[in-house]
Amino acid sequence: MDLKRTLQARDQHVIWHPFSQHGLHEEILPVASAKGAYLTLEDGRQVIDAISSWWVNIHGHSNARIADAIYKQAQSMEHVIFAGFTHQPAVKLAEQLVKMCRDRNMKLSRCFYSDNGSTAVEVALKMAFQFHFNRGDSKRTRFLALNQAYHGDTLGAMAVGEPDGFHRLFKPLLPEVDFVGPDQMDEFERKVENDGDSIAAFIFEPIVQGASGMKMYSPQFLRDAVALCKEKGILTIADEVFTGFYRTGKWLASEYAEIEPDLLCLSKGITGGFLPLAVTLATEEVYSGFLSKQLSTAFLHGHSYTANPLACAAALESCKMLEEPSCIENRTRIANVTEKRIRALGNHSQVKFARSLGTIGAIELKKEMSYFDGGRGRLIQRALEKGVLLRPLGNVIYTVPPYCVTEGELNQIYETMEELAHGKF
Repeated sequence: MDLKRTLQARDQHVIWHPFSQHGLHEEILPVASAKGAYLTLEDGRQVIDAISSWWVNIHGHSNARIADAIYKQAQSMEHVIFAGFTHQPAVKLAEQLVKMCRDRNMKLSRCFYSDNGSTAVEVALKMAFQFHFNRGDSKRTRFLALNQAYHGDTLGAMAVGEPDGFHRLFKPLLPEVDFVGPDQMDEFERKVENDGDSIAAFIFEPIVQGASGMKMYSPQFLRDAVALCKEKGILTIADEVFTGFYRTGKWLASEYAEIEPDLLCLSKGITGGFLPLAVTLATEEVYSGFLSKQLSTAFLHGHSYTANPLACAAALESCKMLEEPSCIENRTRIANVTEKRIRALGNHSQVKFARSLGTIGAIELKKEMSYFDGGRGRLIQRALEKGVLLRPLGNVIYTVPPYCVTEGELNQIYETMEELAHGKF
């Protein structure tokens, strides 16, 4: 291998990048280092990571405290099989997450570890189906989901995502799922009244549908929908993979609707952006539905790196930091600036809608542009020229910055979004 060639050239010969069409020969940017809110490219340019590297980084890149927690854990145990064994970081993190739920009047009491948001959703879907099956209710084989949802890229997660999105190619492989529109309570009631006996669970992204363009819907709709599901014996799955860990201003977006889901999916920000980790939390009722003297009723699912101690150590330190006054102050400051700048952008002549919640800010341009539109690539490139990493979702330009971002950096992000709204690219 010729190591003298540029990293870009070497990449082209061996890497297949996610969500990328290599036939377009788009530039792949080499990152030399990352610190705080910035990525430093190989050519020396610094770019503000305005999307927290796909929403995972919450305290800033190369955070010293989380790095130190991983280092200390690595000195005693890097990984161990989690079937038949346990360890301090996994138990301690589970205790912390259960406490956070109970503090919010949620009866979630059991943590099942996996690797990422999509696998957390797969776990929840399988749990919901098998819970009913174990109880002798084999008719509940369908799921209910919201239009424009995104829950991941594995088969089950794709099935409960937007059916006409970029997963549509795989429709022949996916189980049938019923979809209703957010805030369409009449439609939801009809579906549950007519087909409720065949529905295992209702899955939803609470309040904010991230990948569909940071679309937001009513807490009251979610409150009523969950109440109806409980009445009809349908389990509820809150996918908080994106919205968890204070992205929306609250620890969980479910808090806005004051709901108690039966299953809860967490990932992305859980380790502060350092390592892959996911958790599916379940109520004691769901957990008890798998208990018997027969192995056949157990939840026979697992991953090689389940409950990785290094990832759990990172998550513990990240959770500790989230509750400290400095981080709380930062999130409040980001939310205040975001609300102000988004409100102003809502009056822009080229902006159709503007919305914000907590640290999330998004504008929807009047100019129609799909995810597959070449104009989206030009928006990304123009933002990079301004020193900001943005990845629009179709014609929606959004930001979810790390909580360490300064007011000056945040204003630079919104000034870039405003320039993109002007069509200056």
